[in-house]
This record gives sequence, structure tokens and C-alpha cells, in this order.
Amino acid sequence: MALLSVDDLKVSFVGRAGVTRAVDGISFTVEKGQITAIIGESGSGKSVACYSLLGLVPMPPGRIDGGRALFEDRDLLAMSERELREVRGRDIAMVFQDPMTCLNPYLRIGEQLIEPLVYHQRVSKDEARKRALELLEEVGIRDPATTIDNYPHEFSGGMRQRVMIAMALINEPKLLIADEPTTALDVTIQAQILRLLADLQKKHDIGVIFISHDLAVVADIADQIAVMEKGRIVEHGNRQKIFHGAEHPYTRKLLAAIPAGSRPAPEANGDVLVDVQRLRTWFGDPAAPVKAVNDVSFSARRGEVLGLVGESGSGKSTIGRSLLRLAPVTGGSICFDGTELTGLEGRALKAMRRRMQMIFQDPFASLNPRMTVYDTLAEPLLLHRIANRRSVEEKVLKLMDDVGLARAFVRKYPHEFSGGQRQRIAIGRALATRPDFVVADEPVSALDVTIQAQILDLMLELGKEYGLTMLFISHDLAVVRHIADRIIVLFRGEIVEEGTGQQLFEAPQEDYTRRLLDSIPGRGLLA
Repeated sequence: MALLSVDDLKVSFVGRAGVTRAVDGISFTVEKGQITAIIGESGSGKSVACYSLLGLVPMPPGRIDGGRALFEDRDLLAMSERELREVRGRDIAMVFQDPMTCLNPYLRIGEQLIEPLVYHQRVSKDEARKRALELLEEVGIRDPATTIDNYPHEFSGGMRQRVMIAMALINEPKLLIADEPTTALDVTIQAQILRLLADLQKKHDIGVIFISHDLAVVADIADQIAVMEKGRIVEHGNRQKIFHGAEHPYTRKLLAAIPAGSRPAPEANGDVLVDVQRLRTWFGDPAAPVKAVNDVSFSARRGEVLGLVGESGSGKSTIGRSLLRLAPVTGGSICFDGTELTGLEGRALKAMRRRMQMIFQDPFASLNPRMTVYDTLAEPLLLHRIANRRSVEEKVLKLMDDVGLARAFVRKYPHEFSGGQRQRIAIGRALATRPDFVVADEPVSALDVTIQAQILDLMLELGKEYGLTMLFISHDLAVVRHIADRIIVLFRGEIVEEGTGQQLFEAPQEDYTRRLLDSIPGRGLLA
């Protein structure tokens, strides 16, 4: 008998525009001791389906239009709020995508860990603390006797996610729902969390629902995979069937969006546009500085896409910001087309910035929410006197054409666009000045895999059309391999290896590079 059996679940949202069916009659089962993955793009209904099982969808505007969800012969959808509170956290637990928004910043980790145990099991605080310490050690938190009294902000992203997993498991639930638990993490930390979840699932013999937009993420851990599109399950099967015998076009589209293959080896015939020698960017106390970037040297040729790869904290974003003089440079040389940038100030630096632009990781944070697309794209054109008031509209509309946005959207604001569309706006803003050099800092890490593939292809096309030289920054070697001519691997502020994608993937020289390669999700199954 299945641990959870969902039959013909329908969930809608009622708004001013009418009724939107978010989940449209889906059925699936979760067996004890198995991992069932629910895969789909943002808006496919996967999270809404799972949240509705536990009464976590706000009603109104949400409503459950039909279906059953039998958990140990009890229908979750027919339970009262009081009954659901007894089930949540005790029999069914949840790990959310962003632990920083789920953990209380005012409470120590220990207090938050023991709360569900005290509530559901009625044990003493001393017993609950002992159990919390055991679980922190089990999920890989170092020195739990000390760190249990830390606050959430004192942990890294990966450590906070481990705390969330410990909190979910503290009552020894029978079913665990993990909602995109690795999306915001580096590939190495993501691999650790995936291994941890798989190991804990086997050790505790629990059922798991793993929600993700990325098929590669679940390639190594899922027993069963359900693919969702527009509120419906369009394909269902085991790993082997989904990855090697997918039948539905949408499933094949998700598989095709997984980055694979290297770009052809570049022809070394372009002259050097950017030459960096012994760059140092240090922060903090001069007597004991944090050496974010330490003695780094490299060059980028005209028209080349140079990949820069490393984990969070490796210094890759600091390098990008230093090249554009957005971060203070401690020492070394940055030569751009024969001009030394480290000594430029004022008007001279402003004039040079017309030729150097940046695409940031989160377009929602980097775009002004009070400016329309028109204003956003027009601003750099007018600031650098590339267009005047008469000609600016024509140039703005041309930029929208180039980045694949409908001209009808020109008067809309950032919040009215999807994540992929917002990133297209950010790319258009960066290209407005017709720069020679662009720093792209994790431009696709927050996007669905299908949108990610579209943005990568767009950047390659525009790079050729505009004759761009690009520094493409990412923590994901598979993504960089797809777009970069050459790749630099960065570790703790220093370069450890450099080569083409083919060289690094087929014959990595350094242990750190091999570790990054081993962390690529689904690498074995997808090879």
C-alpha cells in the first residue's frame, strides 16, 4: 500500500481576472522508502500541489476543487485545520527552498530545532536539545554543541539548509516534502545536500517528494519521476524511462535544456582586449585583510567568451566588479584596450564605462522597480549621448527586438515580467551602449533550465552580432562549458587551472576542478 496516494487533485486560484486552474486533476503515489520527484518549470503547479496537501495554500484566493490525498488511509484534503496541525511537522515534514526566509532570524538555531519536538512529542527541553544535537551531527553540522546556539545569519547557505533538514526530521516523519531545496546553492553544496537527503531517506526509511525544475538534479536520487506542465502530469516513470525513453515533447524539452557539450576550441587570432596582471582586491583590516582576489593574472581576446568558475567565496564576482572598477582594487594592473584602468577617475572612468558593462545575477534587484522598460533602456543611451530625445525610441525598440521582447511591453514595469524576461531587459540595458566588454555575473543561476538555455543561446547570438568580449561568471562548470571558449577555475581568490571546456572535462589537472566536475548533477546518467 502506498504511503501517500493522490487522486485527481484540482486546485484553483480566484482573482480579478477570473479563475485560474493551477493543478488540473493530477494523480500520483509515494511509496515508503522511495523518492518521488515532481519536475516542471515555474508555474507548472508542482509546489501548489504539494502545499495544498498540507493546507499551506492560502484560501482565499486558493481553493481545492476536487480530489483525494490518502495518507495512511486518511484523506488530508478532508482534515480540519486542527487535524492538519497535528500531521504537519510530525508525520509529514517539509524542507523549503530558501532557509533564510523560513528560519526566524531572532531565534537561535537550537530554539527553532526543538520547537516542533516539544510541540508534537511533549518531551522536556533537555531531551529535545539532546535529540537536536544528535540530528545536527547527523546532517553534517560541525561542532553542534557550539553551533546549536548560533543564529541563522551565522551559517552559510548550505549549513542553513542542513539545519532545515534536521528540523524536518526531528519528529521522525513518515513523509518528507523537499521543495527546490538546492536551487540557490553552489553545485558542490548542492551535491552534498542531495547525497545527504538520499542517505537520510534510506537510513530512516521514509518517503520523499522532491520538487525541482531541473531533471538533472534528481537524476541520481529519484526512484520515480512525474513531469508536470501547466497543472497536469504529462509523463511518469522511473529514472531509466524518463531519461532514456521519454515520450512527451515537454519531457524531451526539459532534457534538451540540460547544458551539455563544449564549444569548439577558439582560434587564437584576436588581439588581447583585457589584460589583468597580479590583480589584488583585499577587504577589511589592512593588518589582517580578507584576500578576496590574490595575485590573479589572465587575459581575454577580442570576441572571446572567457568563463570564470568557482564556488561562492572564491572571488569570481569580486574579479568582475574589480575589472569594471565597481570594487576598490588593492594592487596589480587592469589594462583595457591599451588603457590602464586602475588609475582612472571621474570623467575618464565614466567615458570608459560606456565600453564596459555588467549583467547582474538577479535582475529584479538590479532593475529600478519605478522605471519602465523604455526608461531602463533609454537611460544609458541618453547618458552617454548615443541617442537624443528624437532618436531614442527607435533605438530602444531595436534593443527590445535584439533581446527577444515584444515591443508592446515597452511601457511595462519589472514586476510585470517573468524572471527570464527581466534578464532579457538587463541584457538589453548592458548592450545599449554597444560595449566592447561585458561581465556576466551568474546571469542564469536563478532561472528554470529551459529559460536558462534560452538566455545562454541569446547571449551567444548577441555576442557574435555585437562583437562582444565577455567574462562569464558561474559556479556551474556545465553551464560555462556550454558558452565559454576558455575557462578559468578559481579557488580562494587564486587561479588553480585554465583551459578549454574539452580539456577541463576530459583531463582536469587539479583536484578542485575534479570536485567541481563530480558535483555536476546527473553527470553519470546523462553522459
